Amino acid sequence: MAASIRVTVWNEYRHEKAKKEIAELYPDGMHGAIAKWLNSQPGITARTATLDEPEHGLTDEVLAETDVLTWWGHVAHGEVKDDVVARVHRRVMGGMGLIALHSAHYSKIFTRLMGTTCNLKWREIGEKERLWVIDPAHPIASGVEEYIELPQTEMYGERFDIPQPDELVFVSWFAGGEVFRSGCCYHRGGGRVFYFRPGHETYPIYYNEQVLKVVTNAVRWAAPVGTAAPKFGNPPPIEKIG
Repeated sequence: MAASIRVTVWNEYRHEKAKKEIAELYPDGMHGAIAKWLNSQPGITARTATLDEPEHGLTDEVLAETDVLTWWGHVAHGEVKDDVVARVHRRVMGGMGLIALHSAHYSKIFTRLMGTTCNLKWREIGEKERLWVIDPAHPIASGVEEYIELPQTEMYGERFDIPQPDELVFVSWFAGGEVFRSGCCYHRGGGRVFYFRPGHETYPIYYNEQVLKVVTNAVRWAAPVGTAAPKFGNPPPIEKIG
């Protein structure tokens, strides 16, 4: 039997502590809701980590036991220690998957991996979003309907200052007229990175089973595939020369 994909669900966990209505919506935090779902899926084992834990819960030991890291942050990006970001970056380059959720587009780890500002337009008035599948053959879209409709959400709009995605799986349309690249795949070193837009904290988005299916599919897609690590330097020739 294949080993379970080991997931660490990271959340800055500030909104749920600061606002009663968000605490009522996510009594175990957004990380708790996501991890509970992932732990119900075959072949996946999830743990959680949060900003205020020592080393943000992302010690060398935790990361060594993590195949895929999901990341949610918003108001406390600047509080994430640079040495922890560097540690996560090394693991991604070495093969660990990373899934950046919603406002994690501004996280230190995502902007470092992208090499751009990752800036965008935004508006929070609770408008409708249709998240269209534009690559139905992609494994992250497996089992997802033609579109996911979210009745109330925060708008993110183009221009989204990211590199051209290696693969674009989802594009969002909002009732106010904007569109947005909402499901973007990248390869960085030996690791796979997926940005997925939905997830504003004041709405029950991480209870939507289609959204959670995408997160699950992304975990399976981003998990390390076990290929040999590349070798660099000045090797001797493989074949006899001369």
